[in-house]
Parts: sequence; C-alpha cells; structure tokens
Amino acid sequence: MRVTGRTGFKRVGTGLLAALVLPFLAAPVQAQNAATPDIPAYIKSDVKALEGKIVAWRRDIHQHPELGNRETRTAKLVADHLKKLGMEVQTGVAHTGVVAVLKGAKPGPVVALRADMDALPVTEQADVPFASKVRTTYNGQDVGVMHACGHDGHVAILMGVAELLAKRKGELRGTVKFIFQPAEEGPPAGEEGGAEMMVKQGVLSTDPKPEAIFGLHLFSAGRAGTISYRSGPAMAAADSFHITVQGRQTHGAYPWAGVDPIVTASQIVTGLQTIVSRNVELIKEPAIVSVGALNSGVRDNIIPDKAEMIGTIRTFDPKMREQIHRRIKEIAENIAESQGATATVHIDQGYPVTDNNPALTAWAAPILEKVAGAGNVSVGPKAGGAEDFSYFQQQIPGFFFWVGSTGPEVPLDKAPSNHSPLFKVDEASLLTGAEAMAAVTVAYLQSH
Repeated sequence: MRVTGRTGFKRVGTGLLAALVLPFLAAPVQAQNAATPDIPAYIKSDVKALEGKIVAWRRDIHQHPELGNRETRTAKLVADHLKKLGMEVQTGVAHTGVVAVLKGAKPGPVVALRADMDALPVTEQADVPFASKVRTTYNGQDVGVMHACGHDGHVAILMGVAELLAKRKGELRGTVKFIFQPAEEGPPAGEEGGAEMMVKQGVLSTDPKPEAIFGLHLFSAGRAGTISYRSGPAMAAADSFHITVQGRQTHGAYPWAGVDPIVTASQIVTGLQTIVSRNVELIKEPAIVSVGALNSGVRDNIIPDKAEMIGTIRTFDPKMREQIHRRIKEIAENIAESQGATATVHIDQGYPVTDNNPALTAWAAPILEKVAGAGNVSVGPKAGGAEDFSYFQQQIPGFFFWVGSTGPEVPLDKAPSNHSPLFKVDEASLLTGAEAMAAVTVAYLQSH
C-alpha cells in the first residue's frame, strides 16, 4: 500500500499506514451466496504441502529487499520459478515486472492475479533471523531497505499459487495470467512505474486478455487466519498538493514595509479546513484535506518573501475529488490576494480509488468464508490508504482483499503497523492468503 505525498518538496511514498481505518475490526459477513462454487479439496492440502517453499521464498525475499523499479533479484527469482513450471514468461514489463501465462487443459475464461514486489526505504528493527541488512541511496540519502508492508509475502503467496495451479493444469478450466508488479509504493522521482505503467504497456489488453483480476494485501491490523474485504470504494484516491505563497521580504521590526507570507499561509491552512467541514457532502463519502508541512524563513527578525506548504487529499468519489482540488486553488489564491501576496497551487494526482466491483465482490465473499471459516471473514470500513491495484480495476472488474498477518501472541492494538520498522508477519497468514487466492481463481474459472 502507498500513501502519496511530499517530503522536502520531492514526490515520495510515505509510511502513514498507522492512520488508516483498520478494515479488520468490522462486522462479519452477513449473507451467503447459495450458488457459491465448491472449493476443490486439493487446494488446502496442496497449499499445506507448499508451506515450506512459500515460507522459504518469503524469508529469502525479505532478506534481500529492493525498492521500486529496482526489483531485479526478486524478478529473476520469480521468472526462474515460473519458467520451471512450464509457463510462458515475459520479463522487463514496466522495468522489472514479470508476467506469466498458465493455460489450463480445458477451455474457459481468463483471470489475472497480481502481487507487488517492492520494498520500502525503512531500516528494519524487527527481531527476526532473516532481517534485512540492505542499504541503498534513496532521494540522495543513505537508507535501510525493508519489506515493511508485506510485499515479500505477496510474492511468495503468488509463487505458491502458481505452482499449485501448474500442478493441477490438467483439471484447470481456462487461463491464468500472473502479474508480478514493481513499484507499488511509487517509482523513483522522474520515472514511470507500477500498475499504471503495466496497464499502459498492455498487461490487461494483450492476449490472453483477462476478464477479472484478484489481489490481496497482508495487514497487521488483522489476526492471522482472518480476511477482510469491502464492496465498492474500499481505499481512497490519494493526491498531494504543494502551495507556494509569495510575499515581500522585510525586516521583522517593520512588517508594514513588506507582505508577510507566513501570516498569509497560516490563513490558507485555516481556510483549507473549511473544505471538508463546509463544502463537501460528507454524508455521501468521507474526505480528508491535511497540511503536512509549512516551511518559511531562516531567522527571527526577517519576514521572508516566501512560504511553502504541502499536504494530502483523500477522497472516495471522483466528483468530490474534483471539487476539493478546485476549492484548494480558490481558497489559496483568494486569501493570498486579499493579503497582497500570490499563491501558486500545484496538485499531483496520485492513485485512483481502489473500487471493488460489487458483483465480483458479492460472488467472492462466500468463497473467502469457506477458506477462512465462519467468523473469520469481515466487511471492513473504507480505508484512507491508497493502492495502485486501482489502475487494474479501471480496466476490468477487480477484487482486492486483506489478509490478517499478526500472530496470536501480539495484541492487535499493539501490533506494529505496515510501514513500521518493527512490522512482522505471522507466516500462518501466508497459507491463508495462498488458499484464498487459489480458491477464488479456481472457483472463478469453474463458474464463469
């Protein structure tokens, strides 16, 4: 998952997932679909037989993390594995992405499965024997590198699902397209990447063309063995804004001789708070406008000529998103003009809303309950974080769900969040994720 923003006025991914609404603390599934396909008994036993491999892959990837668009070692590990399974494999997609195709022995539909591969610029503090010691340069700084968001587990899960389905190729109806995606947390500055670039390069529009796509995410707010999902808008669109207020510099003892950009910027910050509280229809969808930094000046007795602020916008409705963008510009420019200053507003559009197809969600939910068991699947609230899985969902129906990753020994309210240097994954969650992904895939191919 990614939260877009700016630090030092450079576009980066940030680690604010602790602020997300936690989707695992909601009500259980209320209804079952009587037409839910049966899940083949071999899925649970096959996943259990692959447990050692899945865990080993995850630990290896965890110990050798790579940032977005730099996942060369991970991509080779994935590609070599898929080639050994006899699949058609394409590498170098969107820089380091891997796409593979498994054709079942029987005719049927085409479905896509996605796992993200990149790590984060985080120095690991988790006490595990396979902890990352990797360091690299990120935005000009020497940083540690860590799989602090579970992407190592996502890759290992999908590698396991690929082996399971390849083994059952003779029983498989239709075709599965495996998408191992780079740069979900955002590409390096000045580069394209991630799901958006994969879509541009035709991952969903070239044969075989999938008609649906599934993805999952390990999440520390849930207990290992549990699954959460939401129909419709599930994760927010995430945009960032950068406002430059231009005043006129003067001595701090003679403020009337200049135009104070700090006072002006402060009034803009206050004005922006009225967008959510007074301008948007909050009973329809939630929204967030937050200023994350306000920088200006160098010493106490100089009123500077300029102030800069950065912030984030979270929305779940396209029209509301447009409205908020417009109001930020209007408020900043008009307040600045009233003070004799000027304001320049730049808004970077980030990931769109992660929008689970309602029909696909309703179909998949009871399958997840069959996998995890009664009481272990819940409908979660909207989450303020963003996911570039949304770009795939803009092209074809998609379903994205969360798999709890915290073990029973850790209270959920004490579990280090995704993006924390202390983030840990209970490896039992890898089996839950693999079973769920394999089950919805096989069931989709059988029933569509």
